[in-house]
Amino acid sequence: MKIIGCDFHPSYQQIALVDTETGELWEGRLEHKEGEARRFYQALHGQRVRVGMEAVGNSQWFEKMLAEMGHELWIGDAAQIRRLVVRQQKTDRRDAQHILNLLLDGRFPRLWVPSVEMRDLRQLLRHRQKLVELRRQVKNQLQHLALNQGVQRKRRLWSREGRELDGTAPSGVAGDAGPAGSEGGVEDRSFRHRLYPPASERRSRRHCLPGLG
Repeated sequence: MKIIGCDFHPSYQQIALVDTETGELWEGRLEHKEGEARRFYQALHGQRVRVGMEAVGNSQWFEKMLAEMGHELWIGDAAQIRRLVVRQQKTDRRDAQHILNLLLDGRFPRLWVPSVEMRDLRQLLRHRQKLVELRRQVKNQLQHLALNQGVQRKRRLWSREGRELDGTAPSGVAGDAGPAGSEGGVEDRSFRHRLYPPASERRSRRHCLPGLG
């Protein structure tokens, strides 16, 4: 069986490999961009291989690659791995050797890793949560903007009529803001005029600012 201690980085990895049957030790640096790492692990296909590495980000492609090749991957707690270091001087080579020693001694702090499907689902949930937060922030800003203009519609601001006030309603959709001469229609047009004044009025306002004009 081949046991590999891997110090993983986004662009490369430093490894320390030992063959438990022959005792042979090999160390080296594998680049990711040129496909050197893939070729190295592909050459071990069909053999019993166990790879140990710290829990780091941007490594899902590497985990999937090892799973496709049939290699066993152990991911360890990075904080505990660092606490077990005897020498404080830190280099990539020593980190790889340290991970290998923990694997050989049975002291590797292995973590439970969710499946690929579960991690993809978690990523989708986090993305949805960010979208919900973004929608809430935009709605709060529009509510404050409407209140500053003297329009209090609360939840009605998100109706078709309210969306026509801030200009977010689809084009060609008729609202029910009321006739042109009604009080609601005058209020709506006044609100939209304050939010989106004509270009000529915006230019005149800009020239009135100190230091401009």
